[in-house]
Amino acid sequence: MNKEIATPQRTKAVLEKYGFSFKKSLGQNFLIDSNIIRNIVASAGLTGNSGAIEIGPGIGSLTEQLAKTAEKVVAFEIDDRLLPILEDTLSPYQNVNIIHSDVLKADVKAVIKDNFPNGQDIMVVANLPYYVTTPILMKLIEEKLPIRGIVCMIQKEVADRIAASPSTKEYGSLSIATQYYAKAETVFIVPSTVFVPKPNVDSAVLRLTMREKPLVDVIDEEFFFTVVRASFAQRRKTLLNNLTHNLFSKNQKPLVEEALASAEIDPKRRGESLSIEEFARMSDALYKRLK
Repeated sequence: MNKEIATPQRTKAVLEKYGFSFKKSLGQNFLIDSNIIRNIVASAGLTGNSGAIEIGPGIGSLTEQLAKTAEKVVAFEIDDRLLPILEDTLSPYQNVNIIHSDVLKADVKAVIKDNFPNGQDIMVVANLPYYVTTPILMKLIEEKLPIRGIVCMIQKEVADRIAASPSTKEYGSLSIATQYYAKAETVFIVPSTVFVPKPNVDSAVLRLTMREKPLVDVIDEEFFFTVVRASFAQRRKTLLNNLTHNLFSKNQKPLVEEALASAEIDPKRRGESLSIEEFARMSDALYKRLK
């Protein structure tokens, strides 16, 4: 039996065999620590009946451990140079389907329908490229896929922002956009030393557990997120200033003040001090008066 892929020696041998060079533009950093990979897989709570979706399998280090644990693994790989490598490294596993595609352009719902039976327990488990972490996560969350959740390795700073609580400097529109749809928690921190090439920052494993329904009820979801983004446009400004500068006109200021009063929100507060429930109240009050 081959040694596990996620060791420094095996990774080096695979890269040399194929003359593979890392593309900075694709944010490629491969994990070379099997224990960390096993911890990532354990964090996803997979069983022999689960399905797993991976994004950016690289040379198959995480894919291998997912294949040993889940019933089936589907992995999206954008870099065609990695396809023959994956065919080689994952040859012992018959339950892996590699899709050569950019996940941001893929119809993930259709892929799930084609690869997994209806109602199967499905988790997304991935070591995400830092430069596209947020767009990938938002796509997976907003498309309301039939998944239990997402366990992903991302830049620690982004994980901190996603899992942040109100009145912290990390808390912002990304925290709210994610927590509206999912429960977010940082599972563990990963040092930069367990990757090749070594990134400049530490990583964190983030677990998102999808909610059966959003955390709050709002009249208009799109408007709610627009209000949230406007409230954080300039963090040092008050809600009233941010809303009248970035979303409504100065002439609408009296209506904005009325809406905030009816939602029992002090106009002098800053966006970072509001809970998601308060944002929901405020956005509904603004919607009733200004839409």
